[in-house]
Amino acid sequence: MPELREELQDDDMNPRRRFLRASAASGAGAALNALSPSYTWAASDRALPPQESGPVSNLVIANGRLNIDGQSATPTVVNGLLPGPVLRFREGETATIRVTNQLDETSSIHWHGLLVPPDMDGVPGVSFPGIRPGETFTYRYKLRQNGTYWYHSHSGNQEQAGLYGPFIIDPATRDPFAYESECVVMLSDWTFEDPARVLAKMKKFGSYYNFNRRTMADVFRDASRNGWRATIADRMEWAKMRMDPTDIADVTGSTYTYLLNGQAANQNWTALFKPGERIRMRFINAGAMTHFDVRIPDLEMTLVQADGQNVEPVAVEEFRIAPAESYDVIVQPRGAEAYTIFAEAMDRSGYAAGTLALRSGLRAPMPERRVRPLRTMADMGMSGDAMGAMSMPASGGKPTMDAMPGMAMPSDAAPMQPKMDAMPDMAMPADTAPTQPKMDAMPGMTMPADAAPAKATSKQAEPHGPDRHGPGNSTIAEMPASRVNEPGTGLGDAGRRVLVYSDLRRLSTGGREGVPEREIELHLTGNMDRQIWGFDGKKYSEAEEPIPFDYRERLRVTLVNDTMMDHPMHLHGMWMVLENGAGAKRPLKHTINVKAGERLSFDVEPDELGKWAFHCHLLFHMELGMLRVVSVVDPKAKGRT
Repeated sequence: MPELREELQDDDMNPRRRFLRASAASGAGAALNALSPSYTWAASDRALPPQESGPVSNLVIANGRLNIDGQSATPTVVNGLLPGPVLRFREGETATIRVTNQLDETSSIHWHGLLVPPDMDGVPGVSFPGIRPGETFTYRYKLRQNGTYWYHSHSGNQEQAGLYGPFIIDPATRDPFAYESECVVMLSDWTFEDPARVLAKMKKFGSYYNFNRRTMADVFRDASRNGWRATIADRMEWAKMRMDPTDIADVTGSTYTYLLNGQAANQNWTALFKPGERIRMRFINAGAMTHFDVRIPDLEMTLVQADGQNVEPVAVEEFRIAPAESYDVIVQPRGAEAYTIFAEAMDRSGYAAGTLALRSGLRAPMPERRVRPLRTMADMGMSGDAMGAMSMPASGGKPTMDAMPGMAMPSDAAPMQPKMDAMPDMAMPADTAPTQPKMDAMPGMTMPADAAPAKATSKQAEPHGPDRHGPGNSTIAEMPASRVNEPGTGLGDAGRRVLVYSDLRRLSTGGREGVPEREIELHLTGNMDRQIWGFDGKKYSEAEEPIPFDYRERLRVTLVNDTMMDHPMHLHGMWMVLENGAGAKRPLKHTINVKAGERLSFDVEPDELGKWAFHCHLLFHMELGMLRVVSVVDPKAKGRT
């Protein structure tokens, strides 16, 4: 395939390049997973007048046959591609997208992060009936935003099977940052197993895919390092909580092949660059169950957009991207001929990788793999205040038990807090760094010069209160706290500048502060052994009524994660204003990753009547119950819809 490059012209009003126009009109972008893996896109920051109507795209959903990591696979594809074709429009246009379903089951496409009418949102059973086999459904809506987004199926396991693709909306005016070329980097996880079979195995044994559980060899290793008393006490406490500190991800590299733009690491997907040019890289996590930690060794990244919204630039060397999130960064390669794009799974069970290079065929060295992390007591809902004040052994070991007042316990068990002298030598395994919630404990973290530490952390932990979650929940976070200053489990201990949520400050000044009119609290609950997930101890099928939001009210939603898993929460139809201490510059997010044991808040101002999905974007967690319907109603009307 010839290189897709056009020289930039000096005229700021220069029309979009031929490739970009073709991309929007015909669903071009097949280069994303083309026969030749190397390509470069021209920049799209040239101003064009907004249009009332836009080009028409035609998408066909079908079963395909592709080579994935050297094996023949039958993914669910769009227009024969994995990922699907890039859809590209301009802010202000009316997008018209005709979707034909050639599967033998109902399908759908949800436009992730886009503000659309409810009947265009694409969630079967909530806002429309789905697209039946052989049918064509026409989506039509006006684009009221710009940035990097994506689309995916909201039917069954089709997203896991490959039904996803990028959706790019160019601004009506120029971007507030400069770059010369761009590329999409779409991360995902692929299994050669039937996704329904994966789900069935998880239901039978929650840790089926966790091949990194601690063994007797680890017991002897820890005992030789920390002493038998501390080692046995540590194991007994985790056993009493019916938890495993290695349980980072439900589905791992034991079945997953991690993909970058549809290609495994050994297939070496490559984007070409010219020395010194600025490249906008649009990272999208389309993984069904995988958080990725992304870095480009020897190349600094400047974050300029989060979830499609412009933010004040932040220089970082690594960031964690949860399923459904997107981050746009600008890089400027200078000295080397090739750089590795490295996206490591959070549990370290595998990675996706690609290359930035001067020419096709080049590769840079793969970075050294990190040891798998372990969950800590902070992930169990321990107070940030208590953690900051407790005594830590010089070796970086685990605190003594009576310094853990907020440790999460099984909901039917009383907390056990032995005397300090019962465990004098208790320590953490050497391959785990202690959690570092305080800002000065993270020397590599970059904060805007005028930014104060997040206000949310000043509140620190709050007592959980009575446990009324019932049998649908096995643990509670007794002292959940804000963790917006923390990079996450397994990050922040390598001396690199790692992105944290408190770094995100919206570029515009249109935000609002003040006291919300109403506040609701929702608990993210579950039973990891039985793979039951829900809100407030109830699965979707057990929820009696939708969650009521009033039209145009200012509402604060507080999420309390009572589980030991991170949950990327996605609210359809409206922005979530993340409470991260940035005041009027708090960022807008369509997906917020709620860390284990965390208490986190966001504000919403619903401006579209109708019913909307609110769910965890870990696909199997959603399917197993962590989904609710939000009903936006006019308080002046009679009743609620």
